[in-house]
Amino acid sequence: MVTLREPILHPVPIEELRPTQITVGMREVKAKRKAWRLKAEAAGDKAGEFLGNHMVPTIRGPRGQYYVIDHHHLSLALYEEGVKNVLVTTVADLSRLDRESFWFVMDCHDWMHPFDEEGKRRGYEDIPKSIKDLIDDPYRSLAGELRHVGGYAKDTTPFSEFLWADFLRRRIKRKDLEKNFKAALEKAHDLAKHKDADYLPGWCGPVAE
Repeated sequence: MVTLREPILHPVPIEELRPTQITVGMREVKAKRKAWRLKAEAAGDKAGEFLGNHMVPTIRGPRGQYYVIDHHHLSLALYEEGVKNVLVTTVADLSRLDRESFWFVMDCHDWMHPFDEEGKRRGYEDIPKSIKDLIDDPYRSLAGELRHVGGYAKDTTPFSEFLWADFLRRRIKRKDLEKNFKAALEKAHDLAKHKDADYLPGWCGPVAE
């Protein structure tokens, strides 16, 4: 494996980017689409500067394809807004590996999250081949919004929002989440402060003296 210490930037068509997860929170994607439209309208010809400051980290895989290891939501939002290309930075070059070895190394480095919208682990082959084919996990949207309202702190743990999503999935019924997102968020906020959640990244609940 070649780990690149300096960022090497490449403009890559979004439709050619390969995901390393199965789901996103479509509610969060929608919010990022709205934010991009506002930035693009305000910046005009300088909208490209925003993209330059939001480079997509990738792993170079078999056949030279770029596998996204962060910013899946942003990538999908930009694609749906008609943006054709983004700048990617290559974190590691695994292009010489065969496909099975590639996915094994990706798994060992926590550079992938092959869990479906029910929180069940799937095979590597179930990961979509394109950013546009990512599917919705409403609990990922709930976990993302929970962080935005201060339910937990931003953390560098890989896929930390999915860990919170899994925690919430086991405690809030999907029908309740889909029926009333605001009420589900209020319940999630209460759950986030409970000691049952203290193992999760970014937990900021009360600590007993």
